[in-house]
Amino acid sequence: MNKQEKILRGDRPSSQAPTAVAVLLMLGWATLVLWGVWAGRLAQLTLAALPVLNLLTFLAYWKDKHAAQTGRWRTKENTLHLLSVLGGWPGAWFAHQILRHKSRKVEFRVAYWATVVVHCAALAGWLFWGVHAVGLSD
Repeated sequence: MNKQEKILRGDRPSSQAPTAVAVLLMLGWATLVLWGVWAGRLAQLTLAALPVLNLLTFLAYWKDKHAAQTGRWRTKENTLHLLSVLGGWPGAWFAHQILRHKSRKVEFRVAYWATVVVHCAALAGWLFWGVHAVGLSD
């Protein structure tokens, strides 16, 4: 196995750099969401919905890991990716780190990071070029 494969698998001498990038990305995302609500470009319900979605995403990963360990019916990978693209990607990231589930499968990780990019691009597009009067009445 070469060095790049080891890095993609998570076998690296120090995981601080990728963790720092993920945490900074999450902080930027949270700031963007908060700004979107403050500016009236996202509904206030977003502030309650996103933590719930992230908790549900984490629980979906936990359930899938448990099913994998006990030989039960598994959660489809597309379902996990859908939760991520809808905004549950931080919960998925924490599941990868804490549960060590789906953290070594390269194809899954590539698709996961694609969902992060798609979600963040869609959020930015909505906030900066989309409808700007969500939940507001004149």
